[in-house]
Amino acid sequence: MEQAKETQSAEASGANAGQHHPAACDGALTRAFSFLGKRWNGVILATLQHGPLGYAELRRAVEGISDSVLSERLSELSAAGLTLRDVEPGPPVTVRYRLTADGRALMPILGELAGWASRHLPESRTSRGGRTP
Repeated sequence: MEQAKETQSAEASGANAGQHHPAACDGALTRAFSFLGKRWNGVILATLQHGPLGYAELRRAVEGISDSVLSERLSELSAAGLTLRDVEPGPPVTVRYRLTADGRALMPILGELAGWASRHLPESRTSRGGRTP
């Protein structure tokens, strides 16, 4: 019984760190940042966090995105299980996009990441198109 408590305590304190596989963690982070870092994915997800939107509404809300890129990104986000495309029979047929439970679960993480970036990665003049002295 005492040995079982020690084992649980060791596991809780990370003494079994040898079971952690850094390559697996690095691979997961690489996949996450490759996907979420793709231009427009984060913006689309953040826009949909306020509720379902039709394609035209989404297109207006995400300024600067082309129709073809928006369609491509929506397909990728859907394939990743982060968004759903709901078709309501008409007439007229209505298509709306919304976050899945997995997409909603990602929102606090993206919010934390944005907050961290605001505090630790200040926007430079160069990134705004200006010149640095």
